[in-house]
Amino acid sequence: MSFVIRPARADDLQHLYEMAKLTGGGFTNLPPEKPALQAKLERSAEAFARTDDAMKDELFVLVLENAETGEVRGTCQIFTQVGQRWPFYSYRLGTVTKHSEALNRTFRAEILNLVNDLEGASEVGGLFLHPGERAGGLGMLLARSRYLFIAMHRARFADRILAELRGVIDEAAGSPFWDGVAGRFFGMSFQQADEFNAIHGNQFIADLMPRHPVYTAMLPESARSVIGVPHPSGRAAMRMLEHEGFAFENYIDIFDGGPTMTARTDHVVTIRDCRSSSVVDLAPGGEPCIAARGHLAEFRACNARIATIDGGVTIDPAGATLLGVEPGQDIRHAPR
Repeated sequence: MSFVIRPARADDLQHLYEMAKLTGGGFTNLPPEKPALQAKLERSAEAFARTDDAMKDELFVLVLENAETGEVRGTCQIFTQVGQRWPFYSYRLGTVTKHSEALNRTFRAEILNLVNDLEGASEVGGLFLHPGERAGGLGMLLARSRYLFIAMHRARFADRILAELRGVIDEAAGSPFWDGVAGRFFGMSFQQADEFNAIHGNQFIADLMPRHPVYTAMLPESARSVIGVPHPSGRAAMRMLEHEGFAFENYIDIFDGGPTMTARTDHVVTIRDCRSSSVVDLAPGGEPCIAARGHLAEFRACNARIATIDGGVTIDPAGATLLGVEPGQDIRHAPR
């Protein structure tokens, strides 16, 4: 089968809604609520339509389409600058060290501080691949397509980039971290808070969350054990992020305690290593690559085979068809 990444359209709403119902909860960027998804699609359409390069608080939604059937089988999102509409909160895990001369002992305590350190960064998120397609490298295609898009529209993104991984969710769709920390102050379940955040934003966190550091030793073991731990379904995503140069720098999600990975945008491997080349000819063979072309709403990305020759590159006919590229046009590509 042939798959292509393209900008989401208004008529993708039902596809996104059906996928959102499969996430299992805790997936803030893909809520199973049609009005919230519709708002995302409208916001994304505005971002794709704007042609100047000024950095603003925007959202781009991409989808993975089966080019043979037209079905949407995955999605991902890129936020240009978080924390502009409302504060972007994280917990930062730190250490407090105290020494007692009388006891001749040094005590070290882990604490969680509520911070806005990541405000203004760009974010990659909302990646979901339909369970029926989790083979053949399509998750990697979805993930890396975002980096090619950023490279091709670099002025619209910040110099720092983050990715939030979903934390541990129990069998009842609750969060041990939420129950042990924030849930004690809000009078609502994790599911209620997560749904409210997905639709209305997290200003209510600013209104109600205590500002004092939280000593992890005072939390129940169920909460302590999941701090900075990704959901089992997110471990592969964490490895992909690490391969791209992202690192865990002790920032965690305030809702479920999942790890927040960060990187310098220009140091992300796909962004750093991708090249722009002119297509000289269409030809089979070549090295496996991820390739993209098109500005904003014309953006397309796919897996392709590319060979470097004098004057440019060749691309396999199937890849050229998916991208809609012809000899004489430019593509952006990176090794797979």
